Amino acid sequence: MSIRRLGTLLVIMAVAAAPIPGHAAAFPYQDPSLPVATRVADLLSRMSLDEKLGQMTQAERGSVTAGDITTYRLGSILSGGGSAPSPNNATSWANMYDSFQQAALGTPLGIPMIYGVDAVHGHSNVYGATIFPHNIGLGATRDPALVQQIGQAVAEEVSGTGIDWNFAPCLCVARDDRWGRTYESFGEVPEIAGSMTTFINGLQGTTLNGPASVLATAKHYLGDGGTTAGDDQGNTQLTEAQLRAIHLPPFQAAVNRGAGSVMISYSSWNGQKVHGDRYLITDVLKGELGFAGFVVSDWAGVKQLPEATYADQVARAVNAGIDMIMVPDNYAATINAIVSGVTGGRIPQARIDDAVTRILNAKFALDLFNHPYTDRSYTGQVGSAAHRAVAREAVRKSLVLLKNDGGALPLPRTGPYSIVIGGKSADDLGNQSGGWSISWQGASGTRTTGSTFWQGLQRATAGTGITVQNVGTRTKGRYRADVGIWIGGETPYAEGRGDSSTLAFGSDNAAQLGDICSRVTTCIAILYSGRPLIIGDQLPKADAFVAGWLPGTEGDGVTDVLFGAGFSGKLPVSWPRAVTDEPINSGDGKTPLFPLGYGITPY
Repeated sequence: MSIRRLGTLLVIMAVAAAPIPGHAAAFPYQDPSLPVATRVADLLSRMSLDEKLGQMTQAERGSVTAGDITTYRLGSILSGGGSAPSPNNATSWANMYDSFQQAALGTPLGIPMIYGVDAVHGHSNVYGATIFPHNIGLGATRDPALVQQIGQAVAEEVSGTGIDWNFAPCLCVARDDRWGRTYESFGEVPEIAGSMTTFINGLQGTTLNGPASVLATAKHYLGDGGTTAGDDQGNTQLTEAQLRAIHLPPFQAAVNRGAGSVMISYSSWNGQKVHGDRYLITDVLKGELGFAGFVVSDWAGVKQLPEATYADQVARAVNAGIDMIMVPDNYAATINAIVSGVTGGRIPQARIDDAVTRILNAKFALDLFNHPYTDRSYTGQVGSAAHRAVAREAVRKSLVLLKNDGGALPLPRTGPYSIVIGGKSADDLGNQSGGWSISWQGASGTRTTGSTFWQGLQRATAGTGITVQNVGTRTKGRYRADVGIWIGGETPYAEGRGDSSTLAFGSDNAAQLGDICSRVTTCIAILYSGRPLIIGDQLPKADAFVAGWLPGTEGDGVTDVLFGAGFSGKLPVSWPRAVTDEPINSGDGKTPLFPLGYGITPY
């Protein structure tokens, strides 16, 4: 029966399926006292093919109305990068979520939707949320317990907006720094990424039906960090033994920690798109690794398969083991494509039932049938002081000191002495946060609430006898100071636009660093970047050089360390001398400028 022709029958079913307030559940799947497996089996037995296919389809919020959710029985909604309600605040998000959820519950069987979002370094689509350092900085902390604490803080902020599914953590092992997603990687070796899967425990908690528990997603499976020349969505050319040794272990760790979902990579393995690779998805992930959750495609990833028609692409993906398709917009065509695959005998009914069972398992485990709406007790936690304190600690522990000649750091806590700061990122929250911050690609400027380095420095020096001046990018002015601090580096980017063939430091950065260092007694350089840049010519200019990564909204963490909180960060990647060194990784026989694990800890 077509999804457009259910008519009066579904109205009757809706009345029959709805539990009566104050009475026992009408059907076993509505009875929370029964085991999840029993409830799922009962619900599955009551679902039409159209209802099952709706569960396998995920649409972007901007492409649907509440009525579409009800009509098409859509099982999931997502917000893409930068996709937010207006006004963009926590309460608006919660209201939007509840409106969509009400529409889902208005379907005949009352199956709640699950809503996904890329809260990859905090709930960073939401204005005012806490933005934590990107993964490359967290990898530098080597602190799995802190990363679990961050996961819990993110879960609380995500829960406060109603969202119950996070497309994180990214467990890619970045093997070529030219890749535009290097900052989404915890490091160049699988051991670092595997240790940081504690983020999953932070998100999901001890049980998925607990307070502020959010479904985690291990992504992007498999090998996206190993593409040739670091090309985004490129081809990972490795033997199976190499793929297993480098890129698979973090996903085994994620499965062991109970990750609820896995997202497939856009990339290919030896020329075959992973979105259509049954061996990797079904045989290895679900079979060998024992993954019991559900598999979701990446944004329109199914459309990249080589098959001639969309129906053939969908059949290939579903048969490969993808359980939910992130469409993101043409959901009707996706549902029709799956219908065509089933009725035409290309997709077995058993494969559909397996996919839907996995999705329903997650929804029951999250207790969405009993608690479908936003827990408003967490809405006020978005951007809370407690979460910002955790982020500030993460910033402190992520900084890596690459050079410290003459004991330039730490700076004295009291004066009298003078500090001048400059550079394009000295007072720029957008540059400090990087991509996936309010918008997909991110942007320079004041994008949300937080503390820039300049604001943190002013607070740190108030009443100390230290005078401070910010010259911004006008570094050629007539000024002198005892200490100069340059803060610059990359401007925000995300995948697609972020790939770099040069890893260049940039002529603007070089000129501003040189200007400041020529006018002061002691010069300190702080580099904000999502990966190592080529800095060999810049190191001699400064007495101290700090890899600051992309620290997020809590710039006070940087000033904490400069004034004596202590450096503890260790490089999560090998730092190249020249871009021609790429790819450069520990154990490959190449000589880096700074090796994996390097970091000066002078105090």
